[in-house]
Amino acid sequence: MEKTFDLDKIKFSIDPKTFDKAIDLYGKGKVINVTTNPFGFDATVLGSQSYHVSVSNKNLDQATCTCYLGENDVLCKHVIALALHVVMAGKPMTQEDKKQYTEPVCNIETGELDKDELQKMQQEITTAMRYIKAYRGPSSTWFRYQNSLSEGCARLASIISQLPVSEQTAKILVDILLRLDRKLLNAVDDSDGTVGTFIEQTVQILLEYYFIDKNCSKAFKKLKNKETMFGWEEALVNIK
Repeated sequence: MEKTFDLDKIKFSIDPKTFDKAIDLYGKGKVINVTTNPFGFDATVLGSQSYHVSVSNKNLDQATCTCYLGENDVLCKHVIALALHVVMAGKPMTQEDKKQYTEPVCNIETGELDKDELQKMQQEITTAMRYIKAYRGPSSTWFRYQNSLSEGCARLASIISQLPVSEQTAKILVDILLRLDRKLLNAVDDSDGTVGTFIEQTVQILLEYYFIDKNCSKAFKKLKNKETMFGWEEALVNIK
């Protein structure tokens, strides 16, 4: 059956604690009796007892589980374990499959992206940015909206964490920051500080870039005479 979610969707939208527990269930073969139905997938997931789990092929959030959390409409580890079984087709997960990025980290390797790598990375950034959008919905959907912001920032964190350090990639990070700043100025509801925190973390990555390769400071010239929403540009513009 065709599904609309993949491993990236799971990794970037699920909190690390639930994701790790789901990996453990899946890896230990606790997801059994997997079948399809007209709307998605069913299975039994073994935990402290046997749980009946269903997940929609259209939306990971549309799922049910007979455990306590599932009965209270919380996306539980049993649902995610089934989702992992679906996207992995029962195959073992590699260490790279299991890796999650909750915040950007500096890759200390230096170098530049070639043309194909740059194009692929730009496409990934565009995809991630779609999750960070203006909020004009009712209060009932606010928490789902905040989850979308978190997923967008997690996707960007993954991209940034895998970039080599260079003036080229420093320019990419500056452009990401400016795009996020524009989004905050255009009705993105960052009430819980998800995007603001990510911006601060990315500025710190750029400072690390500078200490690894002083040429990265050339990328910061684009920020001169700009006033950002939180004044994050000052730490970069004032580098001597």
